[in-house]
Amino acid sequence: MLVTVVADYGLGDLAFAEVRQRFALLLPDANVAAIPVPPFDTVSAGFCVAQLAFGEGPADRVVYANVAPRQDEDEPRADNAGERLVAARLDSGVLVVGVAAGASMSFLADEGVRLHAVNVPDAGSQFRSRDVFPPAVAALVAGDDKLLGEPVPVRPAPRRAVAYTDGYGNLKTTWYDPPAETGSPVRVRIGGAVVEAIVSDGVFTVPAGAVSFAPGSSGWPRGDGGGDRVSYELFARGGNAAELFGNPPSGTPVEVVG
Repeated sequence: MLVTVVADYGLGDLAFAEVRQRFALLLPDANVAAIPVPPFDTVSAGFCVAQLAFGEGPADRVVYANVAPRQDEDEPRADNAGERLVAARLDSGVLVVGVAAGASMSFLADEGVRLHAVNVPDAGSQFRSRDVFPPAVAALVAGDDKLLGEPVPVRPAPRRAVAYTDGYGNLKTTWYDPPAETGSPVRVRIGGAVVEAIVSDGVFTVPAGAVSFAPGSSGWPRGDGGGDRVSYELFARGGNAAELFGNPPSGTPVEVVG
């Protein structure tokens, strides 16, 4: 079994090691992988969750997400309370369990996945993803769906925005359709930066030094059966698109201004 942990602890952080050890105790046969996202970045987390959950892989895998900025309430929180844990079993057999914070579960919900509350405490530890949540994940893996409660509404994912920045500086976006005819030059604004890009049907179909705005490597089947939802990427051939745009955080609007 593969358990993929999507979290904002930071790669190599002690927190990832502690969560891995907890899963090694509860699911000793599992291979646990760690996927880091920036601190409190629920948009990147949600994009990664959807990519991993909907992508090809073994049916018995688990995607476990914990990015919990505890921003659902402004008042002081008693006993380290935070956003609720939710879960869903996809038709493929994949189990997704994560904190319903910000956009962490939004990309799933946008495809019609029904998320249910997991009946575990939402308080009791500052480190809930180590102390409180893993036993619930292990119980769900074992088929104990009595832990699942009422459906939990989730807000939509941001549209036409930065979704995720990969290690090469490519900006994966929530544009799923071309902004203009293939081959057209467009000016793209993200935050305070405006960069010229070429709309293309592949990220490498532009000359060196140019920026393409093209369908990239990320995407998944649409929940309505209408084909695949493919994420358009801003890709600087021979450069770094994220740097050109000032390293915008996920959720920043991506506008085509001409």
